[in-house]
Amino acid sequence: MIRRTTTTTRAVRLAVAAVTAALALALTGCESEGGAKADDKGKEAGPSVIAPGKPGEAAEKLTAEEAAKAKKEDDSPNSADFAYVSMMIEHHRQALVMTDLAPDRAKSSKVKRLAERIAAGQQPEIEAMKGWQKTNGWTKDQGGGAPEHAGGHGHDAMPGMATERQLDQLRAARGADFDKLFLKLMITHHSGAVSMATDVLAKGNNLRVEEMADDVISQQSAEIRRMEQLG
Repeated sequence: MIRRTTTTTRAVRLAVAAVTAALALALTGCESEGGAKADDKGKEAGPSVIAPGKPGEAAEKLTAEEAAKAKKEDDSPNSADFAYVSMMIEHHRQALVMTDLAPDRAKSSKVKRLAERIAAGQQPEIEAMKGWQKTNGWTKDQGGGAPEHAGGHGHDAMPGMATERQLDQLRAARGADFDKLFLKLMITHHSGAVSMATDVLAKGNNLRVEEMADDVISQQSAEIRRMEQLG
């Protein structure tokens, strides 16, 4: 009886020890895995970034990921955005002055249809840009614009704009001469718009302005190719 008890006790102790060892290994594995995950998470987060606080507030410590997200979410318009929208409105207005001359002066039906498409595209864009100005609180004091008439005065800073003399020549032209001059001036005009749009993509900060600039580049580049074929 004594031997059976001793044997039984020893077996129980061995079983308990085995279970204890298994639990210890399992816990150690969990801790190692948790530590590895924590380390991996720390590595993924990258170095911290000190973000300046608002006036009167302390600076804030952000992870690289948080800083990138904050930068992406802040698309407040900057001076380049305001200047682009203001100037592009005037740029588009002059294009409409030119297209308005086509129905009575152009000889080519293709030139007439092209002028119609340009006008149909740019008039809504003007309204969209004016709406953007209103939404974002633009004022004339912020600059970036030119006189609101669509002539050639005050437009030296905008690439592609026709001079008043060139507009007078276009008004005086008829038939094939009009077609040739219209295509020449409009290709230059469109190229200037593409240049302005490309510039704001590099200097601006507002997502909506970026979208409008992308549209200008896409649409007017296609129209330039079409006009070059007509010329």
